[in-house]
Amino acid sequence: MKKETKLLHAGRNPENNFGIVNPPVYHASTVTFPTVDALHKADKNPTEGIFYGRMGTPTSRAFEEAIAVLEGGEKAIAVQSGLAGITGAILSFVKGGDHILVTDSAYFPTKKFCNEFLSNFGIEVTYYDPMIGSAIAELMQDNTKIVFTEAPGSLTFEVQDIPAIAKVAHDHGALVMIDNTWSAGYFFNAFEHGCDISIQAATKYIGGHSDIMMGTITLREEHYKMVKTKLNVLGYCAGPDDCYLGQRGLRSLPARLSRHEENGLKLAAWLKARPEVTKVLHPAFEDCPGHEIWKRDFTGSSGLFSIVLDGKYTPKAVASMLDGLDLFPMGYSWGGYESLIIPFNPKGARQVTEWVEDGPCLRVHAGQENIDDLLEDLAKGFERLNNALLTINIKEDMN
Repeated sequence: MKKETKLLHAGRNPENNFGIVNPPVYHASTVTFPTVDALHKADKNPTEGIFYGRMGTPTSRAFEEAIAVLEGGEKAIAVQSGLAGITGAILSFVKGGDHILVTDSAYFPTKKFCNEFLSNFGIEVTYYDPMIGSAIAELMQDNTKIVFTEAPGSLTFEVQDIPAIAKVAHDHGALVMIDNTWSAGYFFNAFEHGCDISIQAATKYIGGHSDIMMGTITLREEHYKMVKTKLNVLGYCAGPDDCYLGQRGLRSLPARLSRHEENGLKLAAWLKARPEVTKVLHPAFEDCPGHEIWKRDFTGSSGLFSIVLDGKYTPKAVASMLDGLDLFPMGYSWGGYESLIIPFNPKGARQVTEWVEDGPCLRVHAGQENIDDLLEDLAKGFERLNNALLTINIKEDMN
């Protein structure tokens, strides 16, 4: 079966649910057992079956089964946020004295966790150029346990050569993790390209409606029991209502992503032709670092990308553009049905690579609105941008 067909049926077992199409929501903490023998048997293997609410319910198990199908992995674990997925996965494999490698283009909270948390426990973090490829061999150490990747990178959308990095990592006995949220696990199969663990913020495209907080960790069978046990010790778990909504979101994921992709490509092409824009950072466009890798390894693109404006535009002028947009509210998320936009500056978030662009940067999420309405809204925004710059220049000339 094709993936879109699998996602409609994964995690469902109507025979066990009185013929009900969608697995119901189980709100549960306590799970009771009829005999001492049954209690002890469950206690010996709490990562399987239904033992205690924090360790899984029929709702979370159904969702996790469907996520494993989406990602092409063997097992999946639902946790309370995308960041919890990242921190939980890393903490499951490191101890004091270990070393990990993290892409310099990683999601900023990932770097904050590395800089402010891992360092307190004697875990060394080295950041690397996302375009390093097989040259990452020069950074591998005897105690390197994890190579953490993200493709495309947050905000700046560099597409890493995951197969090349994975080969080097495995040759040195290290695991490869990826933040796979941009592709939703649908446009990029992490396991076919050498990853051992794929992490997503299910808050984004899996949920799809900007109303849940949840993360997923998809992994191979050999790692499941150990990771699940450590996450239980940490108290990580996802709520049943979020698991239910996440599973419902999965059913429409292919259709929604198709619209996000279509709108994203049209927006990016239109923006590339605008005189105010100097660069489009969308993996499907040649301006984006790693574009050829994207063409080789990905099967499509989602609705998230960035642009760089001409350096002549001041922050005040950019604010005039953004403040008046009707269909692009500003918010620090993406993946919902709505379009979004935020200004950003990558310079302060880099450890080993230099951001050389001078112009203001905007991250755009293409929602599911009519594309003509989106373009009209942005066109009016550019008009305000240019008028604001003109006003600023006139004032400067008068002074």
